[in-house]
Formats: sequence, structure tokens, C-alpha cells
Amino acid sequence: MEEQQRAMEVLRSHLTRVRIPEPSTRIYKQECCISFDSPRSEGGLFVDLNSFTAYGRDYVTWNYQKNGNPVYLNIKEVPKPESDNRPRKKPTLLAIGLEGGFDAKQQDYEEIYSIVILPEFLSLPFPNVDLPEKFRQVRLSVEAVLASVGAERKEQVAAWTADKKKVSPFAHSLPQLDNGVLVPPSGWKCSKCEKTENLWLNLTDGVILCGRRNWDGTGGNNHAVEHFNATNYPLAVKLGTITSDLENADVYSYPEDETVEDPFLAQHLAHFGIDFSSLKKTEMTTAERELDQNVNFDWNRIQENDKHLEPLFGPGYTGLINLGNSCYLASVVQMIFATRDFQLRYYENLNLDDAFQLAPADPTLDLNTQMTKLAHGLLSGKYSAPEKQVSEKDVAEGGTEKLVQNGISPRMFKSLIGAGHPEFATSRQQDALEFFQHLIEQVERSNSANPSEDPSRCFNFVVEEKIMCSASGKVKYTKKIDNVLSLNIPLSAAVNKGEVAIMEKTKAQKLPGEKGGKEDYVRPRVPLSACLESFCASEAVQDFYSSAIRGRTTAIKTAGLATFPEYLVLHMRKFTLEAGWVPKKLDVFIDVPDIVDISYMRSKGLQPGEEVLPETDGSPAADEMIVSKLMEMGFSRNHCEKAAINTSNTGLEPAMNWLLSHLDDPDIDTPLITKTDQNAQPVDEDLVTTLIGFGFHGNLARKALRETNGDVERAAEWIFSHSEEANSADMDISSGSNATGGVDKVLPDGPGKYKLLGFVSHMGTSTQSGHYVVHIRKDGRWVIFNDCKVAVSSDPPKDMGYLYFFQRIHS
Repeated sequence: MEEQQRAMEVLRSHLTRVRIPEPSTRIYKQECCISFDSPRSEGGLFVDLNSFTAYGRDYVTWNYQKNGNPVYLNIKEVPKPESDNRPRKKPTLLAIGLEGGFDAKQQDYEEIYSIVILPEFLSLPFPNVDLPEKFRQVRLSVEAVLASVGAERKEQVAAWTADKKKVSPFAHSLPQLDNGVLVPPSGWKCSKCEKTENLWLNLTDGVILCGRRNWDGTGGNNHAVEHFNATNYPLAVKLGTITSDLENADVYSYPEDETVEDPFLAQHLAHFGIDFSSLKKTEMTTAERELDQNVNFDWNRIQENDKHLEPLFGPGYTGLINLGNSCYLASVVQMIFATRDFQLRYYENLNLDDAFQLAPADPTLDLNTQMTKLAHGLLSGKYSAPEKQVSEKDVAEGGTEKLVQNGISPRMFKSLIGAGHPEFATSRQQDALEFFQHLIEQVERSNSANPSEDPSRCFNFVVEEKIMCSASGKVKYTKKIDNVLSLNIPLSAAVNKGEVAIMEKTKAQKLPGEKGGKEDYVRPRVPLSACLESFCASEAVQDFYSSAIRGRTTAIKTAGLATFPEYLVLHMRKFTLEAGWVPKKLDVFIDVPDIVDISYMRSKGLQPGEEVLPETDGSPAADEMIVSKLMEMGFSRNHCEKAAINTSNTGLEPAMNWLLSHLDDPDIDTPLITKTDQNAQPVDEDLVTTLIGFGFHGNLARKALRETNGDVERAAEWIFSHSEEANSADMDISSGSNATGGVDKVLPDGPGKYKLLGFVSHMGTSTQSGHYVVHIRKDGRWVIFNDCKVAVSSDPPKDMGYLYFFQRIHS
């Protein structure tokens, strides 16, 4: 009682430090801002009743010392006793927490609240009938926090959920032809081929056609979608999914490109004489087929589901909880924090306390703080302690225990890194490659004031392209900075073309409806070396504008690397577009060795005896014929020259179209600025010296300062965010020197021999669906990171990677 009385006396002196949150106030109450502590951690979570940020027991003192806020709401969650240990049924639907779906049952917790005053951690239980009326401010503040939806509210955990179908607008006014078509209750066949499965009934004309061909060769022959392209009849229903429960029928809208709900499906079917009440289900719906992929060959092999995997715990072996389609983020994050550069920058050379002291008032909005938090969460081992768990299967077999880890939730990091982005701000699945490049760009920007500390530089390299004019023999070199080497997969280089040909011939000879086993399927196997060689291969460029002949001709383009990065990232272009812009995933194995040597890909720059294509102002001169024709139509010379140059002198019509669409541009009347004119603008040489001190080339520094009106910080950021433009405009490669110069000098470079460090694999037919897993070589062994599951990899599927990460071998 005396302790409570003392706590009230101290609290009375701090009432002015307590705020009542507004409805728009961001309130954190589920996760520490600088660690992964939660109300379930030892000591619970402390919510600052002034800033409404939250801190774990080991970190709340840091906030008190930095901001001076002494009053906190302490939230603890204590497990309730288990009341039901019955094994749950195998899921039959692609849903979580619904009848027939994945069981979302979790441990129940009891919440305990108290008001805590620092620095002595004096405590008052809440609710508290002994709180006097003068403490009303505190009571209202606490009640508002408890009633609020936390800023870091959990997204629904759903790695495999189908979005709720929406009613298609085409269903309300669907045209149905009076063509006399009556559909029998069975015996269906595609009207254009022999397919008897995966059949779709067009609800406008009653035509039965086969569905899309899957990336693995199964499915249909695309006849249903081709029919839509020819007729624009929008809705089709999958035969074999129609039963008395019409809600489960698979209705597809081609214009909307998704599965939809047709509230008038009964009458639409009746139009073609279909009595749905008597039909039986004979085919999987789209959602069920997606669920079925969980047990197919690719999924089992990439996730190593058929192996007994030894779980790993401790520093560097912390998993990431799936927030619902966040496996792309988890795979990329695990991979980049396996590099020494990111480990040094955000873990070994920066502790959490220092990162917090450098952070702004709200550390949840600071990328440096959140990257440091993530690094310490993954690498410290604090959140990777083993816990005993009894699985449902084991309960049925006698209750054998196994060790698991809970992992950490990247919720706060995901919210920050995706803020304002049209895709990464959502809970949809995303492309791991696009996320990697987005994350690297954000890290680059956050370190723009100190480029030498930027860990993202370890991935950067300079691509040098050479274009040789066939007519004059003169050359042009251009450079750009990149962080991923994107490689085509030449199927013609497959080492097992004979086996593939036999398989294709056997498949073509099968009877309609006859299926082959998985053991009969043969994938092309392409060596990684062939993919790398295709990058350097010569390519003919048609209709190339040559400044040497002031006209169009053919050119030969080749590419190489002017610098070699510390970590080489290879992207395999497995996702392509076929004729008609139909997406397709190449079903192919890539033979990837543990060691690669790309020394032969080193570009050599301008060679003795080579002549550079003439360039006067950094762009081809306007074609006078185009300019004169446009001027005859009444446009000014300045407008006409801009139109010709911006369409690369490709002709009168493109120039006219460009001009008509840019007449309202605010700078349309501004005279053309040549490279010479731009370079004539004065620049403060002291600022140039400052940027040179950061490691930038002088000419590049001057251009950046001109582009940013002399702002040195913005100039540094401009260099990194406009690297391609900066390189092409300011790297002087016409001097006859082989020196790379420019930005090359601030990038890492070295030998071209690399060792495979890790790879990200993708399962599914699209980068926007499916599942990502990463395998990383750690401590001399391969480790699989599958969301929060971390284990020794017994058979890493190196031939099925999407992104490969190689580390330079230093002799």
C-alpha cells in the first residue's frame, strides 16, 4: 500500500507529461519500436503516454533518458491454460479460420495492465478504483490507448488465402444469345480440340472450350481465352464445378482477369438447359487447384518437405513470421543480412542504443533505426530460442515433442519500407526481385549523406555497352550502374535436348484425357554459363541513328561489366511473354555451380584505333526534313527540333504525335539546352570538392550540383537516384583512355571469381502469387529459411533458383 501511495505521489508531479491521444494519433501497443519485444516478452511492453510509442523492458529506459517521458502503460499478456488439445482436421478449402480451411486456433492470453513511472518503475494496477479524480487525464489516456486499434495491427496470417470473390458487373446485364444451344449434363468436350477436362462454358453463347495452358504444359489449349479475344463475351463457368451449391462454382471474368461471383448464375445456366441441382462436382476450382500445389513436386522439393530437417537456433538463425503473403520480403531480408556489408553497417558497427539516439521523434518512421532493429533481431539470436511444441500429428501418435522457434514479425519494417508504394504497401504477394531493388534503393537514399557507409554499394556494378555503327565502323560507349544482372535462359543450350524431345513426342502421342506421371516429365537443363554468355553475345540493332552518317543504319551492340561487385546477384528470366502478351513461366532447371568466374565479361572500354561516333551536344541533331515538314504546319523551329530529337528522328508521324501530346508542357517553349550550354553554368568549386571527398568524380559532382541548384546533400542523392543518366551524360570515354572513371571509382571492384552464397526460389505460376523460400550457405552448410522455419538443408535445390547471390572470392 505504501508503494502504491508513493507511486501516486510521483505520478501527480508528472501529470503534465501525460497526453490524451487524438483520433488520428498513431498508437503503438503491440511491438517495441527498436526491438521485437511484445506484450508477451518478459516484462511486457511499455507504451509512452506522451508519444504513444512502445518499448520493451530493456529499452524503455533509453526512451526516458532521451525524451524525458516518465509515465507509461505497461501491457503484459500471460498464457491462459489450454482447454482443447484435440487434433484438427486436414484443410479442404483455401482459407484460414473458416469451416474446412486451415485452423487459425492460437494460444489464448490474458492481458494485465498497469501504470508505470520511470526511472524507478513504480507501478499502479489498472483499472484502479483508488485513482483520485485529479488523475482523470491519466485514466482517459490509458483508456484511449486500450480502446484504439494499434498502429502495428496484425495483418491476417494467410500465406494461402483466396480473396473473397466480388460480384462481377458483367453479370447484371450479361447478353445471352438465343441460338438454341442446350448443354447436356455430361460428356463435355472442347469444341476446338479433344480436351475433356478443364472445360469452360461461355455464358453468352454456350460454347464449351478448354482453359489456359499451364506453365508446366498441363491444363488446356487456351481456346476459351482465345474465344473471349474474338468475341468479348465476358463470363465463363468451369464445368465440373457446378453443383447444387452454386456459390462454389468457378466463374471467371476475362475482362476483370479474375474469379468472380455471378448472382444470376442459376438463370444464366437455365438459358442453356442446365439443371444445376443434379450436377456433381468432378473438377477442382481454381482456388482448390492452387491449394493442391502445396503437395506437388516443385513445392516439396524447394521447401524440402519430404526431408527430416534439423531445426537451427541461435545468432543468424532467426526466422521471420509470415504476415500474409510476405515470404518475398522474408527471403530477400534474410539474404541481404547474410552479407558482411549489411552485417557491419547495421549490426556490428551500430548498436541499438546508438541507432535510437540518432533517430527522429518517431523511430518507426526512420529506416536506419528499423534496419538496425531488424539486423539485431535476426543476427543476435535473442528471438531464436527453441520452444517445445507438440504437433497435431504427433498428438495422435503419442505426443512426441519437437523444437520450434516463433521467429520475429517484420510488421513495422514492412509498413515503413512499403509506405507510399502502390504494391509493397499492400498485403498481396510481390516479386522478390522488385522488392530487392526497391529495398536497395531506399537503403541507398538513407545513406546518401555518407556514401562510404552505404552497404548497398556491395551489389552495385557498372554495365558498359558498346554500339558500333556498321556503316562507319565508329563506336559509342555508354555506362550505367546496376545491382542485378538479369539473364535470359537460352533453351537451345539445354544439355538434355534429346530427352526433352522424346518426352514431348510421347506426350503428343497420348490419347485424350490420358495423363503421364511426374516421373515421365523432363525439364530442359540449361547451364548457368550459357546464360552468362548470352548476356555478352553480340546483338544487331536495326534502324540505328548514326551521327557519323547523319542517318539510319544497322549497328552491333555488345555488353560487359566495367566493374565487378562484391556480391553478384543473378536474376533468371523465367517469366516471359508469349505471343499476344500471354505470361508464361519457363519450366526449366539451371545448372548452377558453386564457383563461377566471370573475368571474361570484363569490358575493356575504348580500344586503340577505335573512333568515337561524333557527338556535339550529347544528343543527335534534329533531322532537318522532319523539322521543315513540321514548320510548314505552323509550329516553331524550337518545337519542331524538340519533337524530332525526342523521337530520335524516327519520322514525321512520331514527331507530330509527340508534339501534339507535349504542347501543354510548361517547358515546351524553353530553348533546347545543349550539353555545352549546361556545362557553362557556374558551379561552386568548394561544393565540388566536398562531393569529391565523398568519392565522386569531379565532372559528375558538377552535373549533380547544376541539377540541384547547388544543394550538396541533394546532389549526392541525385547521383545515386539518377545513376544511369549521370553515367551516360558525364563519363568521358572518348579520350582514348581505358580508365573507367566517373562513378566506377566509388564502386567496389576486384577479381571476377565468385562462390555461391545463397539463392531465392519461387513456387507458382506468377511472381505475384505462390511462395518464396531462400537457401543460404552459413557456417559451412546450407540452411533453408522458409518464413519462421529455419533448418539445415539436406538437399538445396540449386537448379530451381530465381535469384542467385554470389560472393567474391578474395585471393
